[in-house]
Amino acid sequence: MKNRYLLCCAIACAPAAAHAQSTPEIVVTGKAGADTAARPGGADSVPATDYDDSLAVSLRDALAHSPGIYAQPRFGQEVRLSIRGSGISRGFHMRGLTLLTDGIPINQADDNGDFQELDPQAYERIDVYRGGNALRFGGSTLGGAINAVSATGRSAPGLDLRLDGGGFGTVRGRVAMGFADATGDALISLSVDRSDGDRQHSRRSSVRLGGNAGVRIAPNIETRFYASVNHIRQDLPGSLTLSQALATPELSLPANFALDQERDIDSIRLQSQTTVTLGGGTLRFGGYFNAKQLFHPIFQVIDQKSNDRGVFASLDLDGRLGSVPVSLTLGTQARFGIVRARQYVNLSGERGALTADSRQRARTINTYAELRMTPLPGLTLTGGGIYTNGQRAVTNRLVPGNSAGIAYDQFAPKFGLLWEPVKGVQLYANANRSAELPGFGELVQAPLAGFVPVAPQTAWTYEIGSRGEIGPVRWDVSVYRADLRGEMLQFAVSPNVPAATFNAGATRHQGVEAGLDLRLGRFGQLRQTWLYSDFAFRRDSQYGDNRLPVVPRNLYRAELVLGREGLSLTPRFEWVPQGAWADYRNTLRVPGYALFGLRAEARIGRATLFVDARNLTGKRAVGDISAAVQATPATVAFYPVERRAVYAGVRMGF
Repeated sequence: MKNRYLLCCAIACAPAAAHAQSTPEIVVTGKAGADTAARPGGADSVPATDYDDSLAVSLRDALAHSPGIYAQPRFGQEVRLSIRGSGISRGFHMRGLTLLTDGIPINQADDNGDFQELDPQAYERIDVYRGGNALRFGGSTLGGAINAVSATGRSAPGLDLRLDGGGFGTVRGRVAMGFADATGDALISLSVDRSDGDRQHSRRSSVRLGGNAGVRIAPNIETRFYASVNHIRQDLPGSLTLSQALATPELSLPANFALDQERDIDSIRLQSQTTVTLGGGTLRFGGYFNAKQLFHPIFQVIDQKSNDRGVFASLDLDGRLGSVPVSLTLGTQARFGIVRARQYVNLSGERGALTADSRQRARTINTYAELRMTPLPGLTLTGGGIYTNGQRAVTNRLVPGNSAGIAYDQFAPKFGLLWEPVKGVQLYANANRSAELPGFGELVQAPLAGFVPVAPQTAWTYEIGSRGEIGPVRWDVSVYRADLRGEMLQFAVSPNVPAATFNAGATRHQGVEAGLDLRLGRFGQLRQTWLYSDFAFRRDSQYGDNRLPVVPRNLYRAELVLGREGLSLTPRFEWVPQGAWADYRNTLRVPGYALFGLRAEARIGRATLFVDARNLTGKRAVGDISAAVQATPATVAFYPVERRAVYAGVRMGF
């Protein structure tokens, strides 16, 4: 504990201490903000042009070729989204990642998250900061942070039209208009989507309206306002037994029909951010408000109305400590949320008798600092940390004696090194601690009273790697090892009841995150990613050294872009040589698989046409799993991969 406070003091006081020594002086020169290439660890940026020629429904479609991302579709927009094994046992929603739009967190105040409201078509790029590299955005979780950056009236002026459609009655459309002048800019976007889905009882539809407007208040001050409204409807086909997933992947079990299981979301989000360019750097501050209604008939009808709000501020400074270039980042995020959580008996998808009524209140405040020094040309040393203060409280209105509250304090330091021996080549290493607080999904587990005593999950992660570009070769490779304590693991107690959560003892997540791009002359490019994941218990009293379920050891993806700008053909390949375990006892493993797809794009005047063909061989395989303690052939926990389908679309810009 003493060392933690010493580190905080050292980071906060470094500039002042240098000044007190009389000779060195910090001279501030200004900063526009860090990017992925400046991180001493795994980070990359995915431009929207990487997935423009596909039916980009979910983050899986957008991030399939981002090194380190494990994104597997379940149905519709529902995906398994994980980095370095974050939240791998979570069979629903998301945990262990910080999601942001334009640097503003969208996770709920208890740090759990959903991504159904994110439409990849609305963003100009998506930045991925793996593990402790998310410190720049106040992220302290094992997985890191994903930041979706919106198009603006300056970056996307004019009128943009898009229409997609194809298999399983899928139709998607989007219209966006952007404009800018000397004092401001604005962009508004409307997208609609509907599909019958590739399984029974998987119909979906959505309407999303969003936009942003920036105003230059002064030459060095800009304020940007954002707004989005979402109306999302998704029928839930649920999971299957292993034999059903492999033999009849289109199936949905009778309970999903009888209970009319679905997830309906209506939300509105407002946020603003002001950027001030100072003589000595950049100051950013702002706030947000999100109102959301979730109607979710499953084993019971979950009916939740939530309000989340927050404020944030960060300061980036560049200067010199004597002759040594120095950069400093200071920031804080404060998030507050209230959820009116009710549950009812499920009467064919309608509310029956009230079974639960509570108010859930959460607060999470992350305060962070990072100091970067360049003592030698090309060599940058980094030190920093995140202090997290959290509170969770539930007021049970049906059984007042079951109310509960708890508070948390965690500190997560980070140390890193970034070396550029030659221009275009970077080597890096870092060590960081992560701290992940339990949310209401872990703390509230009916019929147990109050809060289940689930402790925070912590880990020390060590990473080395390299990224760069030499001639026709571009690479991004990281090797990491994370030693976890109290990993929050879940297992299904029955097919129709949400998972229960417990803290494991010691577990280890280690692996390789690799991306390799080869330019093949003027008319081609080979893009490859390999994800090696070795996740296991360590001398556990029940599970020994068993491997953790859900994520396979190897996942390889490749695409070969043949052609030039304006006309291309892209064969695609996904290979899992050996499937993942389905349970903690390692009694049942799913088969591996290979999937083939094909994309094509042609530009004709202002129009760009594309075709996106998926799973051309009609392969039947398991794409995702809900973890069980001990799986059997009768266990209902398996989601089939996407079935064969062909989609096509057209984009036009004016």
